[in-house]
Amino acid sequence: EPVSTSLLNWPATGRILREPYGQVLIFSAWNYPFQLMMVPLVGAVAAGNCVVLKPAEQASATAEVLEKIIRESFESEQVMVVQGGRETAEELLKHRFDYIFYTGGENGGRAVMRAAAEYLTPVTLELGGKSPCIVDADAKLDLSAKRIVWGKFMNAGQTCVAPDYLLVHKSQKKILLERMAHWIRVFYGENPEQSSDYSRIINTTHFDRLLKLYPEAVSNRAIRYIAPTLIKNLSKDHAVMQEEIFGPLLPILQFEDLAEAVNFVNEHPKPLALYYFGKSGTETILRETSSGGVCINDTVAHLLNPAMPFGGVGESGHGVYHGKWSFDTFTHFKPVMKKSVLIDLPMRYPPYTGQKLKMLKRLTK
Repeated sequence: EPVSTSLLNWPATGRILREPYGQVLIFSAWNYPFQLMMVPLVGAVAAGNCVVLKPAEQASATAEVLEKIIRESFESEQVMVVQGGRETAEELLKHRFDYIFYTGGENGGRAVMRAAAEYLTPVTLELGGKSPCIVDADAKLDLSAKRIVWGKFMNAGQTCVAPDYLLVHKSQKKILLERMAHWIRVFYGENPEQSSDYSRIINTTHFDRLLKLYPEAVSNRAIRYIAPTLIKNLSKDHAVMQEEIFGPLLPILQFEDLAEAVNFVNEHPKPLALYYFGKSGTETILRETSSGGVCINDTVAHLLNPAMPFGGVGESGHGVYHGKWSFDTFTHFKPVMKKSVLIDLPMRYPPYTGQKLKMLKRLTK
């Protein structure tokens, strides 16, 4: 890609060469195990890299399918799948890679960064966090309720950008909760346990973790079912507010003015996503909060747009992908300048006389 050059380098030409990093290691998460592996893989391969894939062991059936697809589509020197648990991941991280892409939890992200530091390997971390959802006084309540229920309870809340807790204006709380309960019934029926559209918790370990956070939830451990749960009347110090939920529990807090909601969000680590329903406070939210991404009057849908990057900030991760950004993530942009050998301007060389300095100042303006 040709680029312009400055007067200080005249006469010269410039260009940017795109080249692969080389050997890439990709870790995927268990909640969307196929998509979270294939999307970064496409970007890494398109950029020309060789890739080692480490699927999440919790989704072993999908890992088997992935390995079969990869084996039939690539030579092992190009792309290969390595299955296993934590020990396998730790062993992989002992080796030198040119780039590491990790999707998962905060603790795993820290482990990846520590291992990458040994070789100064660049990393992308797609993590999570407690993504807030704010419903202001001028929000369209029925539509807001519908879209919040959709984004929160898809995959039984096991989505990295699912609304983690709800901040609703005091004047709208009662009606909003009524409409959310309505849309839960519309989407999943009177008994979501019998709905073919409502998911189960990935395993008993995560099931038990969620019930420990909120034991009152309607549940069935034999089938790892936890009902869509709206948690009303809780304090900010409740256990469910102390960690990312990653399940179908939605704590609901209220506020009287938007500044109160903004302050509450800013008291916590920067989230992967922030959702705002309303109109009057949109610019305040964008100006006074920081998050990986923002969605106005909807939830989750922003990551479906390949024209926008997706990623976190702070403890919710760093680096982006999706669409063109997946290619860019796995690409080294190498600047190349070619100087002419026909002309060599003397002002760049010492001794720097007053006349030379005067000319250099003109050129650098």
